[in-house]
Amino acid sequence: MFPGKSDGDPPEAGKERRTVTREERRNGRRKGLVIVYTGHGKGKTTAALGTMIRAWGHGMRVCMIQFLKSETGKWGEVRAARKMEGIEWISTGDGWTWRSKDMDETTARALRGWEIAREKIASGDYDLIILDEFTYALAYGWLDLQEVINWLKANKPDDLHLIITGRDAPTELTTYADLVTNMSKIKHPFDEGIMGQPGIEF
Repeated sequence: MFPGKSDGDPPEAGKERRTVTREERRNGRRKGLVIVYTGHGKGKTTAALGTMIRAWGHGMRVCMIQFLKSETGKWGEVRAARKMEGIEWISTGDGWTWRSKDMDETTARALRGWEIAREKIASGDYDLIILDEFTYALAYGWLDLQEVINWLKANKPDDLHLIITGRDAPTELTTYADLVTNMSKIKHPFDEGIMGQPGIEF
């Protein structure tokens, strides 16, 4: 790290403007962030889970809503969350969408997930809510993108942190968000025929 800079500053920020001090950062403006983890690389849900654990460690009230994964899946993160008192975990999906044998049921589950999400977001009872794989509900047209964004603008509490994950996040969503990370795949063992493994992929 360069003197007078933080890891979050652009490389040339120190030359163009006064650097914000640590004290100013500590006493600075706080707001509930909208965070989007997108892209075709591995790590979107994993990044959200890392933030979830960090928030839980600070005593924050956390809710995870999964839009694709079913409640019967043997996911390591679900097993862990059950042992972490204070995390509410809701799975509304019926498995991977592209394997669905009943798209009407899959669509209905996504709509139900958004109904639950609206209730949780508007309640003011949480500090962090994660909408895992929510972008697929937008990409498949199950939810109207602009209606979703307008609702969030009108109803998300100012101090609520909201994380949205999933591939191909639409531009309107990333524009609305405060923080966007694109997970880019450079190399993946699946391409070499190595299937997903417990503890790594699920």
